[in-house]
Amino acid sequence: MHKIPITIVTGFLGAGKTSLVRHLLRAADGRRIALLVNEFGELGIDRELLLGCGAACPEDAMIELANGCICCTVAEDFLPALTRLVDRPGRLDHILIETSGLALPKPLLQAFHWPEVKARVTVDGVVTVVDAAALAALAAAGPAAPDDPIEEVFGDQLAAADLVLLNKIDCVADAVLAALEAALAARLRPGVSVVRTLQGAVAPLVLLGLGAAAEDDLAARPSCHDREEAHDHDDFESFVIARGPVADPVGFAATLTAVIARHGVLRLKGFLDVPGFGFRQVVQGVGPRIERYYDRPWRPDEARSTRLVVIGLKGLDRAAIGAALRG
Repeated sequence: MHKIPITIVTGFLGAGKTSLVRHLLRAADGRRIALLVNEFGELGIDRELLLGCGAACPEDAMIELANGCICCTVAEDFLPALTRLVDRPGRLDHILIETSGLALPKPLLQAFHWPEVKARVTVDGVVTVVDAAALAALAAAGPAAPDDPIEEVFGDQLAAADLVLLNKIDCVADAVLAALEAALAARLRPGVSVVRTLQGAVAPLVLLGLGAAAEDDLAARPSCHDREEAHDHDDFESFVIARGPVADPVGFAATLTAVIARHGVLRLKGFLDVPGFGFRQVVQGVGPRIERYYDRPWRPDEARSTRLVVIGLKGLDRAAIGAALRG
């Protein structure tokens, strides 16, 4: 039986995974691609963003697993969801799995040895997306502590990679990019390439068809969690902020920047209800960078609302963040 190839798209919070997946779906050129999306937070922002790209992202070809990392719930959530995709009517050409920014790729790779899926799918490749600006900031801050939870997740994502996309290259000078590429190359397995990208725009043939069969190459993909019976993400937390309309989105973006800096928020994303506009505004924050754009009209059957997901290390001052963002 011909196995369906699967590409796992991983990368830390805000690296640009969803932008990459949107680009791949729009450039599918007739390929029948299904998608499994995982969110750490309880609000499915990434699924909504992907549905916003229209016919290229049909709802019936997408499954969302929210409020947790699929690497922690392989048997309960991931394998049943993957089986549903494989069992869909009609032949699939490819499956994309977009992990949460905190997911560890190796437990997913191990899951492909389960009898339910082993004979039907293969991991064509693990693609790790890296935020160039965030990586430059980490490099400038100096070496991470040995038990730094962010470094542990990032290190595992690099160790599993068959291809690394150094994304958001417009935010970093060429000389810095060259230094980042060299630093990444020193951490990657031999033969793993680093490709520069802007907003995740890369030709599908660059990363679909790697033929890695990654599930059969686990020993070459070490994880700092290899000796653990189980793992969790207790170092991180996520919560949702809901508020009324945002009359001044420019001023609100300045507030977001201040809140992120003051409270050490790692990732912030969501949708704004801007009075007088028929379109939903997307807002995304990574470090000091805030991105805003209108993605689609509000549907007649949906309530206009402002919803934001906040993700950070454990111990965020939820009350203070909520008070600041609700105004």
